[in-house]
Amino acid sequence: METNDLIRRLTAAATPVDRLPPPSKRAGYWMAAALPAVALVVMLVSPRDDLAMKLMESRFAIEQAAAFLTAIAAAFAAFYLIVPGRSVWVAALPIPPLALWLASLGDGCLRAWLQPGADGLRFYPDWICLPAIALVGFVPAVVMVLMLRRGAPLAPHLTMALGALAAAALGNFGLRLFHQQDASLMVLIWQFGSVALISALASWNGARLLNWGLARRAGLPRP
Repeated sequence: METNDLIRRLTAAATPVDRLPPPSKRAGYWMAAALPAVALVVMLVSPRDDLAMKLMESRFAIEQAAAFLTAIAAAFAAFYLIVPGRSVWVAALPIPPLALWLASLGDGCLRAWLQPGADGLRFYPDWICLPAIALVGFVPAVVMVLMLRRGAPLAPHLTMALGALAAAALGNFGLRLFHQQDASLMVLIWQFGSVALISALASWNGARLLNWGLARRAGLPRP
């Protein structure tokens, strides 16, 4: 395609648009919409009876803080990536809180493994985790997709993975406020594993969820 033809097609399809707010502000808007939805699900299901006591436990507090910070960092990175010309290295932003989250769970697994007898590492199916995280994170995920589609998805798979990570991490944060499952191995496999699975599935469908509809209607090639 000649440069002049490309310019003519771009100008013919151009319509006035409002400038997107900065990624930090969009992440704040997303949290403002997502948190009430998560709180509503927690209240409808009913918070766990020992929540006040659990919040005083350092490991539980660290894991919850790490999950929450992962959601914030992943949301910021996702909104950052839909602005053309921005570095994809911002995708590494969620790694520190994600690593803290994983390290805390790993430390809990190690302590349980060192504990003798029947109170050591125990594993059994906990199929409620994946659907529960999906339920708690449903509204955050829908809002995330709608907000991301307003930008330019130059890296749709990576952007969608980050958006799903934000929603799933927030969903896991809400899940632990009412689901009484604190064994580190179980949390690592069923809850952290569910977050990873949701992020991977979203990344795989990134090009479908974040499509370039306007570009196709204008006859422009997809990046």
